[in-house]
Amino acid sequence: MSRKIPALLFFLTLTISALTGCGGKNRVVNEDTLNSGEIVTITFFGNKYEPDNVIVIEQIMSEFMMENPNIRVSYESLKGTAYFDALEKRMESRKGDDIFMVNHDSLLKLEEKGQLADLSGLSTLPDFTDEMRRQMGDGRITWVPTTVSVFGLYCNLDLLKEHKQQVPGTLKEWEAVCDYFVNRGITPVIANNDISLKTLAIGRGFYQVYQDKRQTEVLERLNSGDEKLSEYLTDGFSTVESFISKGYLDADKALKTQKTSDDLKEFILGESPFMLTGAWAAGRVDRMNPDFQFEVAPLPILDDGSMLVINPDTRLSVNADSEHFDAAMKFVEYFTKAENIQRFADQQSSFSPLKGGNPSSVMEIQPLISCYESGRTVIGTDDFLKLPIWDLTAEASQKLLAGESLKSTMSWLDQQAQERIVP
Repeated sequence: MSRKIPALLFFLTLTISALTGCGGKNRVVNEDTLNSGEIVTITFFGNKYEPDNVIVIEQIMSEFMMENPNIRVSYESLKGTAYFDALEKRMESRKGDDIFMVNHDSLLKLEEKGQLADLSGLSTLPDFTDEMRRQMGDGRITWVPTTVSVFGLYCNLDLLKEHKQQVPGTLKEWEAVCDYFVNRGITPVIANNDISLKTLAIGRGFYQVYQDKRQTEVLERLNSGDEKLSEYLTDGFSTVESFISKGYLDADKALKTQKTSDDLKEFILGESPFMLTGAWAAGRVDRMNPDFQFEVAPLPILDDGSMLVINPDTRLSVNADSEHFDAAMKFVEYFTKAENIQRFADQQSSFSPLKGGNPSSVMEIQPLISCYESGRTVIGTDDFLKLPIWDLTAEASQKLLAGESLKSTMSWLDQQAQERIVP
């Protein structure tokens, strides 16, 4: 028997403005028609701007507000790097939102300035996996993840089959397939100017460290400056440099290619067998209706197999200066309930950060599951590393794409890291 909610109980409007460049905005606002008791409005700022993302966030907000009629939630989003620039400016001017999304590098700045509230009182914390709890740290907790994102290799199965090629499982196999296509005048790998190549370098560079369970000690030495980033990343970026020099990707085009935007449009043309980007775009690619079958495979960047780069992602933090801390905490607690995490992760083509959580049911990412569950992973933005590795490796990738040598790029990387080390 179905139950209808009275129409006047609640009215939710969703406005999605045109997205152009890096300044696209979304805003979700609840107009509560009930005037029983004082109504508190909390603001939520994020970088999830695609309509599908916003719809899921809207659903969670809508249900939260139905259960809490005296709390209104307003969501606003910005696209790409513009979001983190805006977040920093808002917080600097003391006009920050009550709740906002953060990443590893933005957390370093906000934590240093004491701008993040303590979330250790959340009742949902015990539900997170041990790995995710370790990432959040002991004692004072300033963020919680809502997904585990995965970076993989998109494969055009029809094009591979047409050329009697297989989905590669090792670096040598991948290079062989790429050589085959290059020899036929086809650029095999589509890469963007942000996440494509740095995840390849981070994964290859740190894989054995994670397999040996040495990441804590290694990251501590990097934090103190006792070791250099180049000691771990040179091998990975050497592979990137090799891909560029062999013509496996178009360097000039990659420098101009925006992540999960321009690259997706190019991939669905069906002219290249591979694309490097986040698995969270798999659902979006499918909805773009390519006329070929594709899957997202683990990264074939090891001499003896494949692996995954993963991240605790879509991290939520609460403003330490929030005037509505209790309401903000209540919403974050609601957002991180198992059923909400699951549908959000599913929509994001990602994995759940919770114990017993299921990976996304999106068909195209199923090849990632066994690799993920077997622990053949590297955390790309490990919270134990106090260096802005996400930004630094993106810039290093861009330098190689622009023609700089591996030696000078690694020297620059070490210099930048050294300048950020806190004595």
